[in-house]
Amino acid sequence: MARFHSPLQGVRRAALALSLCVAAAAPAFAEAPSDPGKVLATVNGEPITAQDYAQAQEDVGSTLPRQMNDAARKKALMDYLIDLKLVTQKALADKLDQTPDFKQKMAYYREKLLMESYLGQIAKTSATEAALKTTYDEAAKAQKPEEEVHALHILVPTEKEAEDVEKRLKAGEDFGKLADQLSKDPGSKGGDLGWFTKDRMVPEFAEAAFKLQPGQISPPVKTQFGWHVIKVLAKREKPFPPMAQVRDQLEHFVAQRAQSQAILKLRDSAKITRTDAPPAAAAAKPEAAPAGAAAKTEAAPTK
Repeated sequence: MARFHSPLQGVRRAALALSLCVAAAAPAFAEAPSDPGKVLATVNGEPITAQDYAQAQEDVGSTLPRQMNDAARKKALMDYLIDLKLVTQKALADKLDQTPDFKQKMAYYREKLLMESYLGQIAKTSATEAALKTTYDEAAKAQKPEEEVHALHILVPTEKEAEDVEKRLKAGEDFGKLADQLSKDPGSKGGDLGWFTKDRMVPEFAEAAFKLQPGQISPPVKTQFGWHVIKVLAKREKPFPPMAQVRDQLEHFVAQRAQSQAILKLRDSAKITRTDAPPAAAAAKPEAAPAGAAAKTEAAPTK
C-alpha cells in the first residue's frame, strides 16, 4: 500500500542527462593488495600476482554465489585466473591478437578503460565534505512544507467487521491489542503504520487519515485491500532527513554531477562532426532541447 519516495529524488534528477554514459563509466575500485607483486601461482612460467587476483575480484567477484565462504571464493577466482592464463596463451600461440577484429576491440576497450579511469578519479575527488554539505543544504532548503501523520489501522475483510471494530475501540478497548488480534495486515505490528505523507498511501486511506485530528478514530474506510479503521496519533510537518541518513545518495549524486559536468565541458570545447542521420523523432520535434542540454542547468533540489 505504501509507496516510498526518496527525499533526494529531485536532487538526483539533475545528473540524469548523461546517466547511461556515467553509469557505464563509474567502476567500483577493489582495495589494493598490500604486496601487489606477490606471486600466487604460475602457469607455464607466467605469474599470477596478488594484483591480478584483486583485479579479478573487482571484475567477476560479484558474480560468484553469495553463500560461498572465503576459501571457496578464493579457489574460484584462482581457477578463473589460471584458465584465463591458459586460454590467453593458446590464443596468442594461434596469433588471434593479430586479427583485425581483435585489434578493433582492443582499441575500443582501451578507450573505455581510460574513460572509466578518468571518471573514476573525478568521482573520488568530487565528493568532498564541503560539496556534500552544500548539496544537502540546497536540498533541505528546497523541500516544500508537507504534512505527515502517525497513524494506526486495523484491516478486516468486511464492512460489518470494521463496524464492530469501531464500536469496540470507541468503547475503550486498546487499539494495538485489537489490531494484533484482528488485523489482516501482517506488516504493521499493533496496527502501527509509523509516519507517512499523503502520497504514500492509496487515495481512499490517505483522504480519511488526513481528515482526522490526533486521537480521533475513523469510521470504516474501504480500499482495494479491504476495510480499515484508522486512528491518528499525531500530525507534523515532514522533517528533512539528517545528512547521515542520505549520505550515500549525496555521494552518488555529487560524483555523478561532477562526471556529467566534465563530459559536457569536453563536448563544449571539442569539434564534433557527425555523419549519421538524426533520429526521425528528433527531426520531427525541432523545438526539443538537445539530449545533453538539460544537464547544463542543474535542477532545483526538491524532496
